[in-house]
Amino acid sequence: MRMYQVDAFTDQLFAGNPAAVLVLEDWLSDALMLAITQENNLAETAFVKPRPDGAWDLRWFAPAHEVDFCGHATLATAHILFTKQGADSDLVFHTRVGELRVSKEAHGYRLDIPRLSPEAVERLPNEIADIFPTPPTSIFRNFENIFVDLGSAEAVRSFVPDLTAIARLGPVGLVVTGADAEEASADFVSRYFAPGAGIPEDPVTGSIHATLVPYWAAKLGRDRLMAFQASVRGGWLDCELSKERVLLSGNAVTFMEATIFMPEAA
Repeated sequence: MRMYQVDAFTDQLFAGNPAAVLVLEDWLSDALMLAITQENNLAETAFVKPRPDGAWDLRWFAPAHEVDFCGHATLATAHILFTKQGADSDLVFHTRVGELRVSKEAHGYRLDIPRLSPEAVERLPNEIADIFPTPPTSIFRNFENIFVDLGSAEAVRSFVPDLTAIARLGPVGLVVTGADAEEASADFVSRYFAPGAGIPEDPVTGSIHATLVPYWAAKLGRDRLMAFQASVRGGWLDCELSKERVLLSGNAVTFMEATIFMPEAA
């Protein structure tokens, strides 16, 4: 069985966020898909299969469990379908969070995802109430993550996560974010931690921008924003907000094409 590894939200190898992609004729068992993901030891492995209507069914697995929403592995999957599977028109993926679309652009791809407006939170969950050196500027959440505005990009970059405490949130992840300096290339920066899902720090996360973009658009008064995820690998996202959707533009590059061997029972 063929498997690909792609660096997403970057135009060069060894940056952005790596994801594995398997194009299937039909689903493998959930246990086998999780085992493949754990063997890969990447933040996400994507499994995609064609639908009779020309669209695709897409699922994502993290090392701990199947996940509801993953942007970078969607971008990686689209990259493989365009470059290795002969796709020549916009791609439609059916997922747990509804339809996701990916189209080609002159210098990469555009990912069309749902807008998940931030829900204000009065105080931090008890599990992470004591891990911040200064009080956050604001706290908000969506269905899968807690977001904390630390007030500045410098605070985000210097933040030292208590992964043991964050892991007590279970499948819920933690996003820290802050506005960048006026002269900087980015409007805002972020970092994402999900140790409960087997992801200590994710290099570049498309899905969190479904909520970060509407948050920062409201604060900065603009619907076009440049975002930078300030992990060690780092990644840039060109963002646009519409009434119900968020558009993320980025690139992807193939790192590896491999043959994997399934157990006979599969």
